[in-house]
Formats: sequence, structure tokens, C-alpha cells
Amino acid sequence: MTSGSRTDTITIDVAPVEIAQQRKAPVPELREVVFDIQALTVTYGTVTAISDVDLDVYRNLITAVIGPSGCGKSTFIRCLNRMNDLVPGAKIDGKVLYHEQDLYGDGVDPVEVRRRIGMVFQKPNPFPKSIYDNVAWGPRVLGMRSGLDERVENALHGAALWDEVKDRLKKSALSLSGGQQQRLCIARAIAIEPEVLLLDEPASALDPIATSSIEELMHELKRDYTLVIVTHNMQQAARVADLTAFFSLEVGDGRRTGVLVEYDTTEKIFTNPSDKRTEDYVTGRFG
Repeated sequence: MTSGSRTDTITIDVAPVEIAQQRKAPVPELREVVFDIQALTVTYGTVTAISDVDLDVYRNLITAVIGPSGCGKSTFIRCLNRMNDLVPGAKIDGKVLYHEQDLYGDGVDPVEVRRRIGMVFQKPNPFPKSIYDNVAWGPRVLGMRSGLDERVENALHGAALWDEVKDRLKKSALSLSGGQQQRLCIARAIAIEPEVLLLDEPASALDPIATSSIEELMHELKRDYTLVIVTHNMQQAARVADLTAFFSLEVGDGRRTGVLVEYDTTEKIFTNPSDKRTEDYVTGRFG
């Protein structure tokens, strides 16, 4: 699938290469569309960050968004839960359909959008509170007070952190290591039971061991969630993603604009891309 052509379904093959066999089991050929993104263009004042993006995101798969710095990867995923609403001067054109509902339509509550579509950022950002209170914060704000202890425990289990913190839940979250803090942020996101998790370079600030833990966790999370991850790490995209979208920059009239070049199975993007720009990027010729 490219930015110029779209389909309602995508075939997910069991990839023949070893790395792909390790990263995913056989899956059904057709998947439910969670996001149907149509002609998405985002501008900040007079600057066009991304232009005319068409892309579908599929249920219980990991979609990686890759590309050089400044091509609009973070801008793109922030559109999926309306985080760009918080950026002064941001203007969104086109459609972002979530289960066929336009997220930017009249009457749509952006707070409810962000409850269903959680986000984890590049740098771990735990609150200066206890481990327990970090995870309980979202449910409390949303009035989910029934069974709070169980909800916190389940979220920490879901983030593969429970065994490491179960005896110190009242300790400050800031006492955790960087990798533990990032998993705590994931636990905080899933405590309010979203359907989708957006991860904006979630391992870029972590050491290799912590990065490996986050990648293993993503494989576990996709059983229950749909994941979209932005990454600069080509090896990481190859290890964790089922589908990969490659964004690049087009230059015109002295301005640089992010565009979607190619979107396909990760195995195809990395071994047999359709566009030479994709091949040049994944083989390290630029970027």
C-alpha cells in the first residue's frame, strides 16, 4: 500500500525470513480496520508537516512508523488521539476515522478519544507520586474507583512490572530505573483500558537491556491492544512490527513536507520495498 493507493484490507503473510518468523506467529489473512486515515494533512501556521496521508491501521497488530528526522512521524501519530489539538497553530485537514467515526467530527470529546487511544512518550514521564498512585491516577480522574487495587495490579502485570514493584508500591516512581519508569508509563496508560497504544520512540532514551524488555512487552501487549510505534531504530522496527509505514521528505518551493512513501508488511519493506526511497533509507544510504 502506498500513499497513492488504499485498500480496506491487507494480507498478512507469514514471512519466510528468520527474523520475521521470530517476531510473529501465523495470523489471519484479514484484519479489522481500527483507523482509516484519509488525505490527512497537518500544518503548523504556514508550515506543512505532513501532506495527503492515506493509511489504515489494523487491529491487534504492531504498525511501525519510520523515516528521517523531521518527516512528520510524531505529528502523524499525535493525530490519532488528537494530541495535536494542544499545539498552538496546528490545523488538521482530511479524516481520521476510528471504527468509522471521524475523530475530528462535531461533538467528539477529545478526552474520551485519549481514554480509548493511549499514548506513551519518548522520555519516561512518571508523576512525582508513588508507583501505585501513578497507575491509579487515570482511573481516579475518570471515576473508575471500584476495584482500584485490582486494576492497578492488572495494569502492572500487563506492563510486566508487577513482580519488580509489588513490595514497594508506596515508594516513589522516581526511584525506578529508566526502563522500569517507561513500563510504569505503559501501565498507567493501560490502567484505563484503552484499545490502542501509541508509542512515540518509547525506547530511544533507554539502554539496550531496557530496550529489549520494552520490545518483548510490545509482543505481549498486541494480544490485547493495537499498537502504533514511531522509531528511528530500523532493527527495532524489523524485530517488533507486523506492518511498517515509511515517511520521507519532499522538497518544493524551498519547503520540506512529510509524505507517506510506502506502507506494507515489515518483511516486504525491509527485504523487497517497492520504492527506491524506501530501499535507500532501510539500507542506510540516507537518513
